[in-house]
Amino acid sequence: MKKTEYEVKPNREHKDSLFRYMFKDPKLFLEAYNALMGTNFRDVSLLEDVTLSDILFNNKVNDLAFVVDDRLVVLIEHQSTINENLPLRLLMYVARVYERIIDKDLYYRRKMVRIPRPQLLVLYNGLAKYPAHKTLSLSDAFEKLPEELEPRIRTGMLELEVEVYNINAGYNEELVKRSEYLNGYVTFESIVADEFYDKRKTCKEALKIAYNYCKRHGIIAEYLRVHFAEVENMLYTEFDEELAKKTWQEEAFEDGMEAGIEKGI
Repeated sequence: MKKTEYEVKPNREHKDSLFRYMFKDPKLFLEAYNALMGTNFRDVSLLEDVTLSDILFNNKVNDLAFVVDDRLVVLIEHQSTINENLPLRLLMYVARVYERIIDKDLYYRRKMVRIPRPQLLVLYNGLAKYPAHKTLSLSDAFEKLPEELEPRIRTGMLELEVEVYNINAGYNEELVKRSEYLNGYVTFESIVADEFYDKRKTCKEALKIAYNYCKRHGIIAEYLRVHFAEVENMLYTEFDEELAKKTWQEEAFEDGMEAGIEKGI
């Protein structure tokens, strides 16, 4: 029996998300970073890509990691769901990055070794409501201690903060629009999500609508023209059609229950 579009299984072998695929390009990464931080770095030779590899690091893969001007280690994660364990996860990532960029012989020198300062950023564009900006702290996860120990063991002995920015439409729009490609990415993804989740289009239809909209309005049009086949493949792995159908069925059931209760009342 021929499968419908909703029953076609996505290709889950593809490692990259669209976000990682686009912004691992140093030029696009730098443009997005400048937009987020209000900086003005222009020279891509200042960047060193230190993104973790799943082969070397036991499948612990982060989205993007660059050393900027030998002074910053910037990790940027893109998330469609936010959990409170992100600081712990990024602690593991940044420790691996430091292992990669610092010569082990330097650990034992008497003189202090200067290391790039970490900057940990998360860009959120999921469906659940989330604040425009939120700081997540590793110390929030620490176990409570007996009262007599609390004053003696300072939280600051190990702290890590993750800055989360909501980049959905209607959030941080001025910030996002500072970068042509970050703005284009957000626009494209939001159209796909709207067509897929709200208007119940198939994934293929949603992608085509988003592509045509961006082409008509000159939104990263050339980039999409060149890379659309890869984009289509990646987003098809991200939008889980079976999960979406299940969610729609649950919503319909809940709506029916509410209508029944109202009618009974």
